[in-house]
Amino acid sequence: MTILPTILVVDDEVRSQETLRRTLEEEFNVLVASSGEQALALLEREPVEVILCDQRMPGLSGVETLKEARSRWPDTVRIIVSGYTETEDIISGINEAGIYQYLLKPWHPESLLLTVRAAAELHRLQQENQRLNIELRTAGPVARRRVEAKRQQVKREFGTECLIRAPDSPINDLCRLAERIAPYDIPVLITGESGTGKELLARAIHYSSSRADKAFVVENCGALPDTLLESELFGHKRGAFTGAYENRIGLFQQADGGTIFLDEIGETSPAFQVKLLRVLQEGEIRPVGASQSISVDVRVISATNRDLEADVRQGRFRQDLYYRLSTMTLHVPALRERPHDIPFIARQALEKAVSALGKAAAGFTPEAMDCLTAYRWPGNVRELRNEIHRMLALADGDWLGAEYLNGRVVQAASIEEEAELRMLSGINGSLKDRLEMLEARVLKEAMVRHRWNKTRVADELGLSRVGLRAKLTRYGLERKGGAP
Repeated sequence: MTILPTILVVDDEVRSQETLRRTLEEEFNVLVASSGEQALALLEREPVEVILCDQRMPGLSGVETLKEARSRWPDTVRIIVSGYTETEDIISGINEAGIYQYLLKPWHPESLLLTVRAAAELHRLQQENQRLNIELRTAGPVARRRVEAKRQQVKREFGTECLIRAPDSPINDLCRLAERIAPYDIPVLITGESGTGKELLARAIHYSSSRADKAFVVENCGALPDTLLESELFGHKRGAFTGAYENRIGLFQQADGGTIFLDEIGETSPAFQVKLLRVLQEGEIRPVGASQSISVDVRVISATNRDLEADVRQGRFRQDLYYRLSTMTLHVPALRERPHDIPFIARQALEKAVSALGKAAAGFTPEAMDCLTAYRWPGNVRELRNEIHRMLALADGDWLGAEYLNGRVVQAASIEEEAELRMLSGINGSLKDRLEMLEARVLKEAMVRHRWNKTRVADELGLSRVGLRAKLTRYGLERKGGAP
């Protein structure tokens, strides 16, 4: 049985507690506390991977709570949520409490889930890496081979195999190219729409490289203002600014010897781009408030959903930085451009959903899979996975049918059916054969759209229930027990 990561939600408002719980509970074991004091007491009793804490609370503030948690439980990954944007308060909180991520209210559920998933994965990888390093230092030759085998397993788990796809998928060439360049320390720019799996590809490159046993560090450059981003990436010295009560090691130093993944690099300001360019050119960082630079050995992989070449032409993104980042550019195609991958991704997503929700399912009915394949998925793989979680939560039987799909997905399938109907005029056959084919298509579309409610379909088409049932049987459209 899969053990879900435990998330501690700390918020003094009951409504916020419940909203956060409902958002997270499908994928995580969620604990709640109404104050900082209650949270610290709970941490004494319960092991927690991630703490999600509100900033403004009576008694201990979010920063104070997470600062205490950091000193007593340093392995926890800490996230703070606030509706306020005072720069000094935020910097102080991030530095004093070692906060992994800062979220502004109102937060979007998908953005929150993405952040918490990444935090839980970071905690797991940190624990695994610490354990392997301890074993490697204390092990004999046989044990070292066992540790190396474990590392190879990690490589397989996070290699290009984690990008689920069809055998003839158009991203096969992309994965082969990623494997070819992985051993070489060259910067890589990954482009593609949100939700296509750019971070997965970056992680696969890291774990296929000679840096696999070092840190893989992630930063979303679009989530923080310049002042915070500079402190987060380069670190700072005590007293560098108001609230800097101690030295902070930046992510570039934490990734020394490993890889740093800079997501949403296209959202950075021109001023920050100058500072990042210097780091890439010199291989050195200078913490905020420091008088001397520090050498770092870090491979940089960046990602964007923007057209950076267009931004360069418009003067929004520095040309010299673009060329530094894009020694090798990899483009991850949108899901709508590779519909043959959808059944494979959907089945894998269903397996994970079954494990996460603890609810069994045999698979998808053909009409459900037809709808999934016909939809264009503007949110890409992330949206597809969320839709499958929704289907599984609503399902009553063993099979996930089209009746459990969101209306927009079913409507997309209907539009696709209409396009196919317009092509029937070119099909050979007698008038009777063509009309029967049209009739079967119309019946199927109506049944899917009305979620197999025969009364509604019969009313819409002007048929009796007996007549409708006869036609469904004639064309092989009658479902038995929800199974294909």
